[in-house]
Formats: sequence, C-alpha cells, structure tokens
Amino acid sequence: MSDNVQHLVLAGAAIVVLILLITKLKLHPFLALSFTALGLAFANGIGPEATVEHFETGFGNTLGGSGPTIGLGTILGGILLGTGGADRIATAFLGSRPIAWIPTAITAAALLIGMPHLFDVSFVMLVPLVYAAAKRTGSHLLWVGLPMAAGLYISHGLLPPHPSPTLAVSAYDASTGLTLLYGLIIGIPIAVLTGPVLTKVASRWFGPAPDLDKGPVPDQSANAPETLRRPVSLTLSLITVLLPPALMLIGTIGTEQTTEGTWQYTVFEACDNPVLTLLAAVVFAVFALGLRTGFTGTQLQKMTAKGLGAVGAIVLILGAGGALKEVLSATGVDQAISDYAVSWSVPPLLLAWCVAALLRICLGSATVATAAATGIVAPLMGAYPDLSPELLVLATASGAVMLSHVNDSGFWLFKEYFQLSIGQTLRTWTLMLSVQSLLSLGGIMLLSTVVS
Repeated sequence: MSDNVQHLVLAGAAIVVLILLITKLKLHPFLALSFTALGLAFANGIGPEATVEHFETGFGNTLGGSGPTIGLGTILGGILLGTGGADRIATAFLGSRPIAWIPTAITAAALLIGMPHLFDVSFVMLVPLVYAAAKRTGSHLLWVGLPMAAGLYISHGLLPPHPSPTLAVSAYDASTGLTLLYGLIIGIPIAVLTGPVLTKVASRWFGPAPDLDKGPVPDQSANAPETLRRPVSLTLSLITVLLPPALMLIGTIGTEQTTEGTWQYTVFEACDNPVLTLLAAVVFAVFALGLRTGFTGTQLQKMTAKGLGAVGAIVLILGAGGALKEVLSATGVDQAISDYAVSWSVPPLLLAWCVAALLRICLGSATVATAAATGIVAPLMGAYPDLSPELLVLATASGAVMLSHVNDSGFWLFKEYFQLSIGQTLRTWTLMLSVQSLLSLGGIMLLSTVVS
C-alpha cells in the first residue's frame, strides 16, 4: 500500500470513528474531535510530544483567526437583544401589515437580526413575536415561524461572524469582506425563495395549527428599569446591525481601488478587518443603544456575559476542529488529496459541499460538520490555484446546513417551540434547510463562472 493510500485510508477511518463517537456513544463533539485528532496522529506513527504540539498549534491557529470575530459578534448581538433593539427592528418590520406580507416582513427582519448573533439565541428571542403576530392576524403559527427561521438561518449558514463561515474563512485564508459580499449576493434571493415563497408552497403541509395560548411569554428580565424614558431608536438599531458588514464591504472595495502603502489603503484595510469593524460596532452599540437609552454599565455587562455564555462550547468545538485539520495536514493527508485531486472530474466547490453535507447529515451540527470538512477540503486549494477561497467557504458552510433532522438540536428547538409533530417538522424545517442548501450550491456554482 502506497503512503498516499495509507494516509487516506486512516483519515477515512478517523472520520468514521468521529461520526460513531458522536452518534452512537453520544460523546460531546469537542471530546470526539479531540480523540479523533490524537488517535489519527498516533495511528500514523507521530510521537506523543509531536502529536500534542500539532494539536495545540491547530487549536490555537483556528481560534486565533475565528475566536475574536465570534466573540465580538456575540457581544454585539447580546447588546442588540438585551437593549430591545432587535425587538424594535422586528416590530417595525411587521407593523400592522396584511397577513399576506407577514412572511416577507419577518424574513427581512430575521435576516437583519440574525447577522450579529447565534441562531439559537436569536430564534428564542423572536419566538414570542412570532406568536404575537400569528395571534393578531389569526394565521397559522408556521406562516410566521417558518420564514423567521429561514431568515435567521441564511445569516447562520452563510455570513460571518457566525461560527461555520467564520471557521471556514480562517481555514481557507479567505477575505471576510468578500465572503460577506458573496454571501449576501447569494443569500438574499435565497431568503426570499425559502422565506415567503416556500412558506406559501409549504402551507398546504403545515398540518394542525398549534395552540397560540401556549406560546412563550416575552422575557423582560433584561429590560431597563421602568424609569427609562427614552425608547430604543429604530435608526440606531439598524445602524448597529449594518455597521460591520457595511464597513467590511467598503474596506474590500477600497483596498482593491487604492495603492498599498498609502494612508487611504491603510484606512480601507482597517475597515476590511472583521475584528476592528465588530469592535467599532460594539462601541457604537454601547453608547447608542445602551447608555443613551438609560441602561447602566452593569446592565450592559450582564447582557454581554449572557451572550458569551452560549459561545463556550462552540469555541471549543472550533478549536478541536482546527486541531483535526492540523493533524490531517501533518500526517500527509493534504498532500495525498492534492496529488489525487488533479485527476478528479468533480468540481472542487461541489466536492466541498458534498463532504460538508455528508458530515452534517451524520453528525447533526453545522459547526462540527464545517470544522471536520475544512480539514479534508483545504488541500484542494493547492491543486486548484484559481479557486476562489471565498466561494469555497460558502460551499462548505452551505453544505453543512443540508438535511437537518433528529440529530440536530435546531430541529428539536423548532419542533418544541412551535408545538409540532416530527412529521410537521420534517415537512417544514427540514425541507426549508434542504432547499436553502441546494439553492446555495446552485448560486455558488453560478457565481463561480464570473468570480476567480
């Protein structure tokens, strides 16, 4: 057996072991990824000291690139949610619009609100609003809930600073600004198709209407005291959400149009940095949404701490995924894949999507699927020098949202909050995410014809 074949066989066995550890033994993904990375290194004859060194290097490099971005994005989202800015945006979008326009309005609001924060947190925050809108209009709960989830998941699956695309940006050394730009170009039309359009098509399969009186009560614990007189500004809330992507897009375009070394280039380069743009947005949110409306520094601190509490497990998973990627490279898998890739007839973007989709279906978590897939897919970049790393990010991240089912926590979150049966959830949630993933792949392949 040649060295290349041996490396690939051991890597394939490692992925199978990873899947079994998570699905059969119910091991936490962080431990499963860690055991898999260490076991693969030992199986390839790497000594203990070198194995741990590779593990630490991969862990640190991944979090060095993605950790600050995810942390700042989560803090920004925590302030937006805690001060009521997100609720202000959602309420303004829904307003008193006719029932026919509710899916479009809630999709747009969810897409905006979901940009700076984790899916689960944004989802739970918007659920009371979904119940309220369904009650007011007398419509089926899923008429509002399904497009809300569609808008949130476009942000979660395609747009930094969410964990999956941010991890892939770091793994493929892609531009965050360009990834965001391409993600919006692809994501906005797909949000329309899987939000209002799919909701109308799938409404015939909604099934029995849930009891709207059993809905959750809005959480008022994070609100400011009753003495607060100044309401949260809708304009400032929108600016808070749009400031990071706007700055990054300006920076991406500006660095292409200016000469490196000039002061203009330096300014645009700063705007293109996700850490600096998110930090600027956090500072803006503290003053514009927090202090300006009467929140104290202590209350703002609690908001950010509450948001960061949900990130701990995700950060560990991302780090362990980076460690697995480093071990795959250290054991020669990257070179083996590069050697074979030149003779493959499968387009690399399609292959990246398929690998991530397969791992998602088996593992359930989009973040874990992306973390594992990047280690397999990254070597393709050496065999295809003209391949756009930003499109590779989107291909991997969009594959990692394919076919959510009973092994995905998001599946159960949607089912339980909207009082659905498993069949109803499969006909709505699973269908919506599968369509999103397939349409994203089509959009990526189409965009690849004009982007190099």
